[in-house]
Amino acid sequence: MTVTEALNKRNSIRAYLPKPIPKETLMEVFTAAQRTPSWANTQPWEVFVATGDTLKRIKDAATGGAPGGGYGGGTDLPMPGEWSEDARRRTATIGASMQRDCGDAMGQFGSLNASMYNAPAVIYLCIDKAHGQWSLYDIGAYSQSVMLAAKERGLGTIPAIMLVTKPDVIRKELGIPDNLNIAIGIAIGYPDPDNKINNLHTERDDVNTAVRFGE
Repeated sequence: MTVTEALNKRNSIRAYLPKPIPKETLMEVFTAAQRTPSWANTQPWEVFVATGDTLKRIKDAATGGAPGGGYGGGTDLPMPGEWSEDARRRTATIGASMQRDCGDAMGQFGSLNASMYNAPAVIYLCIDKAHGQWSLYDIGAYSQSVMLAAKERGLGTIPAIMLVTKPDVIRKELGIPDNLNIAIGIAIGYPDPDNKINNLHTERDDVNTAVRFGE
């Protein structure tokens, strides 16, 4: 699989098979992603992986299965306050794409979000609070590296803010020190090929709307 093929074929996976990921496979993904460039080689990413009983306790807290659980509860990094007009226009296309690609499986979106997609593992990317906003660029680049390396190995992924809405629980369960912010979560696993929810491929603007040359 070429990089371009991985970019074109990757999509956000919301339904996973109940199949654990070998630790060796996950380490292959992280080893490949470790080559991600960063400002002055700072490599600001700190990675924590939740699986098994640890992930179950996090899911219970995030989805309401434990005292004090339920969707919401804040995030370490602030949510965006507003979106640009162009961003809102692009977001508005998702509904039509869902109807086209997923059909009657559309009704699963809410329940799968609430169950953290029933993924067998969640990757939590953290960043030291001492780092500035530029390091978030590096975290984003690392996230893409992880997702493309996962795609190459037959794994699906979805980065989602709802995976980090219980930072206190996540921090306790994974032993994340207080000097780190939990930036984003990436659910990862083997995609369920029979669930049409995984057919969704959202639209992209023509490349010429984003790229401009000064000549």
